[in-house]
Amino acid sequence: MNKTELVNEMAQTAGISKSQAQEALNCFIDCTQKTLKGGDKLTLVGFGTFSVSHRAARQGRNPQTGATIQIAAKNVVKFKPGSELSNSVA
Repeated sequence: MNKTELVNEMAQTAGISKSQAQEALNCFIDCTQKTLKGGDKLTLVGFGTFSVSHRAARQGRNPQTGATIQIAAKNVVKFKPGSELSNSVA
């Protein structure tokens, strides 16, 4: 499912227009980004938790040449599914 299909499903399920569903989804995405960028985590009980984790710098290897390269440190987004979500797909 892509974003357009999700918006269509949200609109149909909630009985709202596609533009309202698009606006709601965009708002959720924006709020999630702001929360994570601020260093907080977002918990949706039953669905899951979005958080930010720091990945330290490390050495890697170029698979084509075998040369050692330095991989920079960065922050990565993590998602841990909640029990209801996990159980619904089991």
